[in-house]
Amino acid sequence: MRSPLPSFEGAAAWINGEIEPSELTGSPVVVSFWSLSCHLCHESAERFAQWRDRFAERGVAFVAVHQPRSERELDVVTVTEDALGEMQLTQPVAIDNDHAIVNRFANEFVPAFYVFNRSHELRHFQAGGKGFERIEAAIERVLEEGPKEQVLN
Repeated sequence: MRSPLPSFEGAAAWINGEIEPSELTGSPVVVSFWSLSCHLCHESAERFAQWRDRFAERGVAFVAVHQPRSERELDVVTVTEDALGEMQLTQPVAIDNDHAIVNRFANEFVPAFYVFNRSHELRHFQAGGKGFERIEAAIERVLEEGPKEQVLN
């Protein structure tokens, strides 16, 4: 916990626009990892879309990262069709064919969810297709934390 938000550099492609670090300043951030072949990712897509739609209105930024698990999943067109179709992803989506982002996060799972506070410190990590109420509670907690006070010398 409290580790900093890793960089999103190194994506093979972006869907819905590339995220710039400056766009995230001062916002809690939820990063989700998913894969084309992950049935749990697809089963949880609707619930994740509901969080995104609800919490984005309160200033939470959402970023998705496609983590390929096979050669077939390296096809950007196929991944894009799934992201915009069944996965319902409207937030920025990094297609991480070289696992540059995956490695920075040291992520081993799909689905996986990382919740960062406004200072971009990790406050919650969860993998798998259960316990979604814990993710939702973590998002609520980082919103309640408010911005960190700036100490001026």
